[in-house]
Amino acid sequence: MVVADEFTDRLDPEMCVVTAAAHGERAGCLVGFASQCSIRPVRFVVWLSRVNRTYRVALAADRLAVHLLTRDQFALAALFGGETGDRGVDKFARARCSERPGGAVVLEDAAAWFVGTVASRADGGDHVGFVLDPVEWGGQGEGPLLRLADARRIDPGHPVE
Repeated sequence: MVVADEFTDRLDPEMCVVTAAAHGERAGCLVGFASQCSIRPVRFVVWLSRVNRTYRVALAADRLAVHLLTRDQFALAALFGGETGDRGVDKFARARCSERPGGAVVLEDAAAWFVGTVASRADGGDHVGFVLDPVEWGGQGEGPLLRLADARRIDPGHPVE
């Protein structure tokens, strides 16, 4: 066991779906590493795995959309966490979504969402942090948010390699 596991195994963060669009491509994935990272200005960071297709599309995107889901939206989480566009799966064909100004793709049924412009990127090892300045937000639902413990039974579309 890695020493850090004694700490990280106790964490149960909210999960979110991050979507990116650039050069005619759309991608999205379930993310467990995300947080507000500044109060003034309000900023949020999402960490995308380097092996994930969403990361590759996000590198060329000016804006990303971040979505919170409720526990009742497990099927949507499983779609974005367990499938991959690298295998030709069009996740967006199976979800109600819309394009926002600047090209970001929003999942309309998300409990809460925001679109943010990419302010900077930070190398974190096998993940890269995308620091976002929120420019638009909304949401459709209430209820307990989907957390890591709820999502553990989703087989990842892209395991960390």
